Amino acid sequence: MKALSGKSPVKKLFLSPFLTLFFITISNSCFAAIPLITDDTGTQGKGGFQIEVLGEYSSDKEHVAENEWWLESKKNEVTAAITYGVINTVDIVFALPYQFVKNNEGNDTQSEKGFADSAIEVKWRFFEKDGFSLAAKPGITLPTGNENKGLGAGRSTYYLYVIGSKESGPWAFHSNIAYIRNENKNHERKDIWFASLASTFEFIKDLKLVGDIGIESNPDRLSTTAPAYILGGFIYSPLENLDIGLGVKGGLTKPETDLTIRGGITWKF
Repeated sequence: MKALSGKSPVKKLFLSPFLTLFFITISNSCFAAIPLITDDTGTQGKGGFQIEVLGEYSSDKEHVAENEWWLESKKNEVTAAITYGVINTVDIVFALPYQFVKNNEGNDTQSEKGFADSAIEVKWRFFEKDGFSLAAKPGITLPTGNENKGLGAGRSTYYLYVIGSKESGPWAFHSNIAYIRNENKNHERKDIWFASLASTFEFIKDLKLVGDIGIESNPDRLSTTAPAYILGGFIYSPLENLDIGLGVKGGLTKPETDLTIRGGITWKF
């Protein structure tokens, strides 16, 4: 939860850093193994396809200290992503989210829905040895969402991720470091840094327990507190080419979204 110094219009909520956190992290949250946010170095192989459908429910509250009331934001999002293996070590990905946003400010409620900013990226695994691998992931978000409704940044955002993965028996560990050029029309910080760590453990055959923790720069120019999260969940693979994932993400700092439930399916062919 985060405290605000004064009252702001409901309209401004749609352009708040709470929603912007979803836009600037689309590059990893949509393309990592569901429900993780941290991506891995894995690719589909030449000619391979992957389709992901990710659903998210998020809830956040902001306390307005001067007026002793709350601003409450809730969001449902469904994202479809398709990945194609250009060669064994290079993938190209396209993702398009659809959002339902509801904000309550005292007795005033506003709702918006529609397509949010889409994203295109390329993942290149350039090093691999003894279970350890490195990859680079440049990408761009496209302003397909309406920024006036709080569904987009209004401009294209550019980013570059460096990804590391290490596999050892039933364990796998992943790390991400990223720079995001947050071009926007919402008067937010344009230089955003992101870092995260994740681990998976194959508890029993076809069932993995997963954990994820991360931190990023706050897009709000008036705040010096970085949003940070922690996530826990599982991935179940009933078929060799089908995964079902579910997880719960909580905010570790006030600017981070209080609660997010993430779940979806991944199909490879």
